Amino acid sequence: MTEQNMTCIICPMGCPITVKLEEETIMEITGNTCPRGAAYAEAEVYHPERTLTTTMRCTDGQVVSAKTDRPVPKAALMDCMRQINAARAVLPVSIGDILLRDVWGSNVVATENRQPL
Repeated sequence: MTEQNMTCIICPMGCPITVKLEEETIMEITGNTCPRGAAYAEAEVYHPERTLTTTMRCTDGQVVSAKTDRPVPKAALMDCMRQINAARAVLPVSIGDILLRDVWGSNVVATENRQPL
């Protein structure tokens, strides 16, 4: 039996969670103080995802801060970055504007306002 230790990030309590695994099956989850912590731990073991925050180059050479609008599989983060690095945002952009569509099921959106130079 193996153990994975993690800190729940669902709420500010930051519960230390221990997940006991037998091969690839969760046998026990302990340390969470609410059901959301157990759900987080299960998702983190079986299907870890992250919201990717980064910058994206603009056509005039500036950069604009950006993020995915929903989490993407953790294993796909480097591929997401390759797609973002190959693209260029066209200015002006406003917070929430879609800069790149369908990157692993997520859109890349601007997280700042940016005007052309």
